[in-house]
Amino acid sequence: MKRMNLSIVLLVATALLTSLNSQAQSLQDLLNKENVEKAINALTGKNTTTDLTGTWVYAGPAVEFESDNLLAKAGGSVASSTVESKMNEYLAKVGIKEGEMSFTFNADSPFTSNAAGRQLQGTYSYQPESKTMQLKFSRLLNLNAQVNCTSTQMDLLFKSDKLLALITYLSKKSSNRTLKSISSLAENYNGMMTGLSLKKQ
Repeated sequence: MKRMNLSIVLLVATALLTSLNSQAQSLQDLLNKENVEKAINALTGKNTTTDLTGTWVYAGPAVEFESDNLLAKAGGSVASSTVESKMNEYLAKVGIKEGEMSFTFNADSPFTSNAAGRQLQGTYSYQPESKTMQLKFSRLLNLNAQVNCTSTQMDLLFKSDKLLALITYLSKKSSNRTLKSISSLAENYNGMMTGLSLKKQ
């Protein structure tokens, strides 16, 4: 009888330890730096991280509407998915795929971009109050971007025609048909920002 009781105690203890370990793992996942940042950003409406320095690699297109009302009018996630799909199609045609474009921002304002086998340099300035960045490629191209940033992910969002100008400039290839398709799509969704989702390397 005592041996049976001891077996039951050991079984219960093992189950408790396994449960505690899985809860600790879930709690650790919940409290990792990026999830905490996202929760704070969602509650306050502000980004806690503004350190843009380092190398950021292209992970996919980013789409954002300027307000929830515009998003609802445009058809929500269906509109976003359609635009993202068109952006992926366009970027693939000009030779840019996931992991094949990067931006390296230095602390003293110069940056380097690599895309479709070309390296280009410029300068940037970031305004944390408005979460905007100005990118200057020599004297040839000046762009303003909305920046959504955590320690591991950054979205650079532009008005759609400006994003297309940037991609065309970076790649030196363009497909007029796809450009027109995205431009007309953007016109249908007034108040939509399109851009690049980047992950920190």
